[in-house]
This record gives sequence, C-alpha cells and structure tokens, in this order.
Amino acid sequence: MTAEKIILDGNLVAADIKGKLVDRINRLSEKGIVPCLATILVGEDPSSATYVRMKGNACKRLGIQSIRVDLPENTSTDELIAAINKLNADPNVHGILLQHPVPNQIDERAAFEAISIEKDVDGVTTLGFAQNAFGFADFPSCTPAAIIAILDYYNIPIEGKHAVVIGRSPILGKPVSAMLLNRNATVTTCHSKTTHLEDVVRLGDIIVAAVGKPKFVQGDWIKPGATVLDAGYNEGNIGDVDYDACLEDASAITPVPAGVGPVTIATLLKHTVEAAEKLSLHVNDGILFIKE
Repeated sequence: MTAEKIILDGNLVAADIKGKLVDRINRLSEKGIVPCLATILVGEDPSSATYVRMKGNACKRLGIQSIRVDLPENTSTDELIAAINKLNADPNVHGILLQHPVPNQIDERAAFEAISIEKDVDGVTTLGFAQNAFGFADFPSCTPAAIIAILDYYNIPIEGKHAVVIGRSPILGKPVSAMLLNRNATVTTCHSKTTHLEDVVRLGDIIVAAVGKPKFVQGDWIKPGATVLDAGYNEGNIGDVDYDACLEDASAITPVPAGVGPVTIATLLKHTVEAAEKLSLHVNDGILFIKE
C-alpha cells in the first residue's frame, strides 16, 4: 500500500453538506417555513423501518420536520397513491420519500410516478430521471448525487476519466452513469449480462459498485490507482466490494459503512431544504404563498 491512498470518509462529506444547510434552514425559519420531509413506509419490514427511523432522526438533528406515514402490509396501489396525493396537496410538506421495496401487490413504479416532481427529493420519478439525464434535475437520485459529492469533496477528477458503473437500476446505476457522463467522463455501464466483466472493470479509473452482492468486486479487478466507490450495503455491514483486497491497488476507496450511506442521507436532507426554498415563494404580511 502507498502513502497516497485515500479512505473516502462519508461522515466527513455528510457533515460538510449538513453544515452548509444550517444557515439556509435558519433563513427559512425567519419566514415561518420549516422544511418538511414525509416518509411513507408500507408494511413492517425491519430493515426498511430502520432506514426510515434513521432518516427521521437525521431530520430532527438538523431542524427539519419529519412526518412518518405508516401503511399496513396489505395496502393496495390505489390506497398508496391516495396517501401520496394527500402529501402532494399539503403545502407544508416539501419532500416525499416512499421507502422501497414495497409489498408485491403494489405497483411500485405507479406509486413513484404519483409523487409530485417538486417534492420528488429522492429522484424516483421518470421525469426526474429524464431531467437528470439532460443535466438539469433539481433532485437527482440521492445515492448517485452522493457519489458525485464524494468525488467533488476529495477533488477527484471526473472529466476525461473512464468510469465503470456495475449496476443499471433506475435509481442508482443508470442515473450515476448519466451524471458522470454529464461531467465529461467516458462511462461504461455493466450489468448481469456483461461478458468478461472483470476485464471491463480493470479499464476503469473510477469504479462504482452497485450490484447488491456482498464482496462482488474482487481486488484483482482494480486497475492500480483507480478510485472505488462502493454503493452496496448487504447484511453484516458488507459492501459490494471486497474492501481489503481492493484497497491494495485503489488510490481512493469508500468503506462500508461510513462511506456512501451517510452522504446519501445528507443529500436527501439537502434536497428537502432546496424543495422548501423552491416551493416557498415568499412571506408577505405574515401570509406564506406556496407555488401550486
């Protein structure tokens, strides 16, 4: 291992993002506006409940209001969409997050599409995806945005680099590929049908692992000097990258935990504050006017 190796500490990046939100939240407060994130949880999946609780606690610590909507396991698609529409119509709610996955009987994509674009702070709608692809999304998907934030915080060049993204989900692999491309990287997006995957990964200056398989990316796949960003989180606090093995050749790497995860949550909070700023036009004579 060399002295130039950098452990990309997500807690530091998250603290920087949240620290920059304090004054913005205070300015909104002076206008009588409290940024508000509504989180919807369908069913009682323990992991999902933990994630929702973590997001709620993060909101509370920063002075963002958090509303939790719990729906039973047997909720239908129509019932879920009705709950989303109620939040869409509430001028005091600035961001809506539907915790996924949802139970099998629900059309998850239809539920995501019901979220107003102005409140889609998690970047899950197709309109938000399209805006991100064109490079002007207000709220790109939080984990891809977190990955870019980490690269920027540590001044890791993107332009001109070859980025290899392993994974093509519509809220992680595809949007982060678009964001890297928009930053002038050359991007290869890999997936389960990619042949000779390890040979493709070895070409990458920047590697993004987002496959949901523990220790999937092996150490001998990493080109010496590459930057490795592990967006996976598997049972036992294990990422998608074999961390110890990949550390040998990587110049910079995110750990799991304390890597991409904390920055993803901080990005969600940032988007919620930005949504409050955009939706809240002004306060005049004590009356808050909200853009419909």
